[in-house]
Amino acid sequence: MDTIARIFIDTSKSVFQLHGVNAAEEVVLRRQLSRGQMEAFFTKLAPTVIAMEACGASHHWARVLRALGHEVKLIAPQLVKPYVKRGKNDTNDAAGGCEAMSRPTMRFVPVKTAEEQAALMLVGVRESIVRERTQLANTIRGYAAEFGAVAAKGLCKVEPLLARLAADQTLPSLAQEMFAQLGQAYDQVQARFKEVDAKLLAWHRSHRVSRLLAQIPGVGPIGASLLVMKAPDPKAFRSGRDFSAWLGLTPKDHSTAGKVRLGVITKAGDEALRAVLVSGATSVIKQAMRGGKGVSPWLIALLKRKEPKLAAVALANKIARIAWKMMVSGAPYDATRSIGVAATAA
Repeated sequence: MDTIARIFIDTSKSVFQLHGVNAAEEVVLRRQLSRGQMEAFFTKLAPTVIAMEACGASHHWARVLRALGHEVKLIAPQLVKPYVKRGKNDTNDAAGGCEAMSRPTMRFVPVKTAEEQAALMLVGVRESIVRERTQLANTIRGYAAEFGAVAAKGLCKVEPLLARLAADQTLPSLAQEMFAQLGQAYDQVQARFKEVDAKLLAWHRSHRVSRLLAQIPGVGPIGASLLVMKAPDPKAFRSGRDFSAWLGLTPKDHSTAGKVRLGVITKAGDEALRAVLVSGATSVIKQAMRGGKGVSPWLIALLKRKEPKLAAVALANKIARIAWKMMVSGAPYDATRSIGVAATAA
């Protein structure tokens, strides 16, 4: 076999398609391996450049292959797709990925360590518990409304509602039994949420950069932790605008023939991270509209021109740029250049 210049691996749960070329761009490797054959094959192979589409499992294989002496790169799937030729199959996907990794302007995703993935797992578990808690609360409210019992908005109103239902002797015994089971499930979810939330808060307090980012108005412990966990190396971005564009907070560009047409935000990047920044910006704007102290002239002028929801996205964009600058420089937040009121959010 000729010397392999680079290999792209199209990964799946149990089957891995390999496509390799030599320095003359001739195909010298086209092979399918099972999961059990992967490590043995690459142990015998001379060190080379290997690429894969970025996904959760690809970070594991990147760490394994790096330990065997190979150079491993990860590419975002949307950047591989344009190079895949007609016909969707593993062979064509691997060939397209091999072509994509050769482009001099291709952007790559940093490989995460096992510790970084464990921290992201903590965030993911918290999000799943929040969804489960919301589902249970809505279920309780829905069934309670069928018996004429309603409560004000907010999770803090769910437990008093359950207490009222338990004391209501007019309810059928079967309904009271079902509400009791829902109440037990809700208590268990709340206990799990508090436990995971405490672990996330402890992680935030132990990380210097996360504590720095929490100084930004509109960024609390959750937002700061997500910025540190989910953002790649901030020095990989040329500017704060590039970082904001990676988050999907910049307008879509559909310009042609010298005419500039900017649309809505791209919504690229991580949805949870973008949502938490917009939520934090919304809390800052609410306090500013209530007449909070320390409101910046920039935010006041923005609220005069734009409706609050649009202003929240613009402020989230500005928060993202400030966060990038702080992550790159390691400097604390400069309160003299305030972007809003002194408020924090999740």
